Amino acid sequence: MSSDPLTADVSARICRHMNNDHAEAVINYAHYYGGVSDPKTVQMIAIDPDVMELEVDGKLIKISFDHTLTDSEDAHRTLVAMLKSIPKSSC
Repeated sequence: MSSDPLTADVSARICRHMNNDHAEAVINYAHYYGGVSDPKTVQMIAIDPDVMELEVDGKLIKISFDHTLTDSEDAHRTLVAMLKSIPKSSC
């Protein structure tokens, strides 16, 4: 993945990739970081330097990152790290 600034187009590309190829990860973000106990339908709808926005069962939730993302590569590293830090018993 190249290091592109987090523009609206890059956000859309990341969201499309996550929803199409990593749907289970997006559900896990909603459950663990978003505090949704049993999410049914989850879509990542936007990512910006400070938050990811998820639509969970028809409601918008925002999950803050632990730092301000600098570019698409930082977003990739951060999303992977967030997923790896979810305890297996929470999934």
